[in-house]
Amino acid sequence: MTRIYIDAGHGGNDSGAVGNGLMEKDLTLDIALKTRDILNNEYEGHEIMMSRTTDVTKSLSARTNEANNWGADYFLSIHVNAGGGTGFESFIYNGSTLPDTPSLRNILHDTIMIHVDWFDRGKKSANFHVLRESNTSASLTENGFIDNAADAEKLKSDDYLNRIARGHAEGLAEAFHLDRKDGGNGVYYRVIAGSFTSRRNAENLLDSLSEYGYDGFIGIFTHNDQTFYRVIVGSFQTRENAKNRVDELKADGFDAFIAVYEY
Repeated sequence: MTRIYIDAGHGGNDSGAVGNGLMEKDLTLDIALKTRDILNNEYEGHEIMMSRTTDVTKSLSARTNEANNWGADYFLSIHVNAGGGTGFESFIYNGSTLPDTPSLRNILHDTIMIHVDWFDRGKKSANFHVLRESNTSASLTENGFIDNAADAEKLKSDDYLNRIARGHAEGLAEAFHLDRKDGGNGVYYRVIAGSFTSRRNAENLLDSLSEYGYDGFIGIFTHNDQTFYRVIVGSFQTRENAKNRVDELKADGFDAFIAVYEY
């Protein structure tokens, strides 16, 4: 049984970053609870402990002590960024870590990026308390910039928070090989406008799509140890809506196809 500690950053007297009518402590709690619920509703073979489930004040040491005493197999801390940037980034400790720490973080990071269209700020390391003081592998995610108007608009959307949470949940499920529950499967239809072995080629296609008014992002796909960069221009719950997007793209001169993903 895999023990996962999910830490909703800040809380109570500590609001975290503030901007555009949002508070980090509210967003991190929402994402953390959604992540917990997806894992519990759709997967098995794990236990979850939350650092908080309501708006309470809790010190950093109380969080790591609680996770360590519980015997957590993984510590995940969820945050929202500030400081004038944009996009998503993840962190592990910049000192000595358990051998599987980088690979587990990489799976989590890459899976989150499949589900969101943030700018990818990269996989980083830092001397954060929750990473340094965890006895187990740990990572910290920074989900957009609360003081960036475009990022904040996404963070105001419950649908987008669901996408962020699903990326976290499915990343954890993949990293720890959790089994899906019977009847927990569903599908969504993702429109792919291109798939490249060169990230630069994918970025060039994104630029071309943007000129035609299409929002897209790059999803990382691995097959037979080969990494592909997929340009994704829409994710839909019905095949009909995905087909409509494919038709729009083809009318504008872009090739596209539908990829079916299970969740």
